[in-house]
Amino acid sequence: MKAAIYARYSSDNQREESIEAQIRAIREYCQKNNIQIVKIYTDEARSATTDDRPGFLEMIKDSELGIFDLIIVHKLDRFARDRYDSAFYKRQLKKNGVKLISVLEQLDDSPESVILESVLEGMAEYYSKNLAREVMKGMKETALQCKHNGGLPPLGYDVAEDKTYTINEREAQAVKIIFDMYANGKGYSEILSLLNKNGYRTQRGRKFGKNSIHDILKNEKYTGVYIFNRTASKYNGKRNHRKYKNDEEIIRVEGGMPRIIDDETWKRVQERMNNKKHAANKAKEVYLLSGLIYCGKCGGSMTGIHTYGGRNKGYYSYYECNVRKRTKECDAKSINKEYVENLVINELEEKVLSPKAIDNLVIAITEYTKSQSSEIHKDIKVFQEQLMGIETQINNIVDAIASGMFHPSMKEKMDVLEAQKANIIQKLEEAKSQAEIHSLSAETIRKYLEKDIGIKTKSLDEQKRIIQTYVQKVVVYEDYIEVYRILNIARFPSPPP
Repeated sequence: MKAAIYARYSSDNQREESIEAQIRAIREYCQKNNIQIVKIYTDEARSATTDDRPGFLEMIKDSELGIFDLIIVHKLDRFARDRYDSAFYKRQLKKNGVKLISVLEQLDDSPESVILESVLEGMAEYYSKNLAREVMKGMKETALQCKHNGGLPPLGYDVAEDKTYTINEREAQAVKIIFDMYANGKGYSEILSLLNKNGYRTQRGRKFGKNSIHDILKNEKYTGVYIFNRTASKYNGKRNHRKYKNDEEIIRVEGGMPRIIDDETWKRVQERMNNKKHAANKAKEVYLLSGLIYCGKCGGSMTGIHTYGGRNKGYYSYYECNVRKRTKECDAKSINKEYVENLVINELEEKVLSPKAIDNLVIAITEYTKSQSSEIHKDIKVFQEQLMGIETQINNIVDAIASGMFHPSMKEKMDVLEAQKANIIQKLEEAKSQAEIHSLSAETIRKYLEKDIGIKTKSLDEQKRIIQTYVQKVVVYEDYIEVYRILNIARFPSPPP
């Protein structure tokens, strides 16, 4: 088997293993399991909750080339701390015939293992969010003092030594031009032409574009209002800077910044922008089975589509075979979105997330973790015995030297023993970490599963997460539909034409 290593070190947690230590542990794992390492991908001081990981993205792209069969990480949270992100990239790897392996969390392909992996990812995600909350506390204190909280200041402002904002006159001139021209009916093209022609640039020193103009026109800070924590949280590892949080979460301090734009100009600009916004606010369709649903006729993936048709030009949503859509080489029929999604949701509610089903899952996962834990504790005992033996040899040499019995070979022997000791200690710590992972109580597992009860009442985003957790794939045939869920495969009739 050929493998690629992925190692990541995040600066938000100085206790995490260094990249070198991760790679060393993975090399030992590969040597023990006769796995050939063909490439190493790394990202330094980057969070797993963002797609700004060049090494990671290069690895995902290379997985299409067939140069490796496995991707090995030291721990699952080195791959991703968000379940959406993790599920998305795992599906890509699976499609490319590549399996993800963790050295510390050695999970197999059993249904119990799949759920256990989901529990571990959920805990890692909780840790990440909890860490973010702690960081946010300090940032809010800074915000209440109307001070700069990191990143680039808005165009038109500089940051003083005490972290308060001051006006950058040259940049502020560009901001005034943008607001005045737009308030007086000018379009983006005219504004851009004037700014770029006169040498004005964005904070990053680039020419202005339509997006930068829009963001400036919507920035209330130019009226002297200090604002913090306005942008909505990340979804799928990405942040939408035009989606805002609820008002109660946002810190707003009137007069907290030097004013550049007067209230009358601000009001005229916002009225004009709001009049143009109605067409862009159409709700986006959410397809709950994206990445999970396949055509039973050709094996190709199916994607969500919507059309307007019929006598009344009604709105219809379907899943359609990609092969049929692209090449016309498959004649499989599309399937109604609402029908197949409701079928999957009903199946999960009755067979996976009912009280009786959860009882069975808790028993199965608990037994699985116990079996894994017993093997790990055997390893711990072996490593402890080896460590005691090495320490005894080291102490004997030290006693001999203290008694005046020194020989150059003793130093060489000590160096070898110290290296062996360091290696055993590392293996022992890793085994203890594994033991902790596999010592999840039945109550912890139950609480994790029970949070997904009542799937029909959850938001669409939550429904999608739950489906991604418990459903492996959905295959649509001409006469029936198969739902591959945890512990079972269910078969249902296709909807009537």
